[in-house]
Amino acid sequence: MELRRVVITGLGALTPIGNTIEEYWEALISGKSGAAPITYFDTEKFKTKFACELKNFNATDFLDRKEARKMDRFTQYAMVASDEAIADSKLDLDAINKLRVGVIWGAGIGGLETFQDEVLNFAGGDGTPRFNPFFIPKMIADIAPGNISIKHGFMGPNYTTVSACASSANAMIDALNYIRLGHCDVVVTGGSEAAVTIAGMGGFNAMHALSTRNESPETASRPFDATRDGFVLGEGAGAIILEDYEHAKARGAKIYAEVLGGGLSSDAYHMTAPHPEGIGVIAVMKNCLENAGVKPEEVDHINTHGTSTPLGDVAELKAISEVFGDHAKNININSTKSMTGHLLGAAGAIESIAAILAMEHGIVPPTINHEFVDENIDPKLNLTLNKAQKRNVKVAMSNTFGFGGHNACVLFKKLD
Repeated sequence: MELRRVVITGLGALTPIGNTIEEYWEALISGKSGAAPITYFDTEKFKTKFACELKNFNATDFLDRKEARKMDRFTQYAMVASDEAIADSKLDLDAINKLRVGVIWGAGIGGLETFQDEVLNFAGGDGTPRFNPFFIPKMIADIAPGNISIKHGFMGPNYTTVSACASSANAMIDALNYIRLGHCDVVVTGGSEAAVTIAGMGGFNAMHALSTRNESPETASRPFDATRDGFVLGEGAGAIILEDYEHAKARGAKIYAEVLGGGLSSDAYHMTAPHPEGIGVIAVMKNCLENAGVKPEEVDHINTHGTSTPLGDVAELKAISEVFGDHAKNININSTKSMTGHLLGAAGAIESIAAILAMEHGIVPPTINHEFVDENIDPKLNLTLNKAQKRNVKVAMSNTFGFGGHNACVLFKKLD
């Protein structure tokens, strides 16, 4: 059967450096850091005292107060970002066939704060299990797409993908395939996460995964730098409207880019550490290129997973050199996590949006905070260090990897 073409017709973002697509993009190209001391709770006893929190965000500015109280923050974020993307797409919600509109969302953890607060309340009580009746519906990871579909009446496929930090990239690939195969006309996809909590920070600190650069939070996320010491936890959401090309063309929609393909693989190596030679990453990029029908030399830009961890950054760049060979030095490589921090299950969505906007505007956002060369990284690679670079990006790739060895890769193309 002939596969349908799939395009992007709407974007929405809620990030530590901007609460709309426009704000997010302006912050990206200006090299703005979203890291700052944590305001949500007292960090006196924590090893890491900073994160990339949302700024100036109040859920009730967007959502009914009563409804917002029934949602964990990760669902609130999903609602706000998806609303922006739907509005951006200019879909006529009264005219489309809602049986053919799906919502496929990514979340690596889900309602962590809700779970944390309910358990702490129980532990501090008299032993009687007095739990909030919304405890379970607020906590479960699949509730975000459920709420999006309920609000808009979308009756197509509706579920959450959970593959740690690869979750929203997995969601996009599933959404791509539902449209390709003719099962949907439109899918609202993306991901959200709200893990800047006592449990989230404590858990990642216990793993020694987070940067402890407390004296300079804004420079702590430093992918590819020799002095990197871990990732910076972020929060927020990214939403993308995927649509059948003919459906979009028929209604005169603005098209940002085409989704050419996606790839998946597993490291099959370790719970949290990447394979040192990046064999799973090599496989996922090759899978993605093959799925998209794209030659390595056609790729102009890669938004890497680039978390700012000592092992992960080197393994990914080794894999890029292996897959792209001599062409690797011609690719604008970057890590926007240097600005947003790591949004876990939402990372693939907001980083894909950054790659899509790089094509839209002809500018590749920088990898900020780079000071010291890592001798383990090929100096010929263009890591787009510290300053945005103009580039006519025709084909862009986004890499996302998760604990458990989950790898996902998505490829986008600018329409002629």
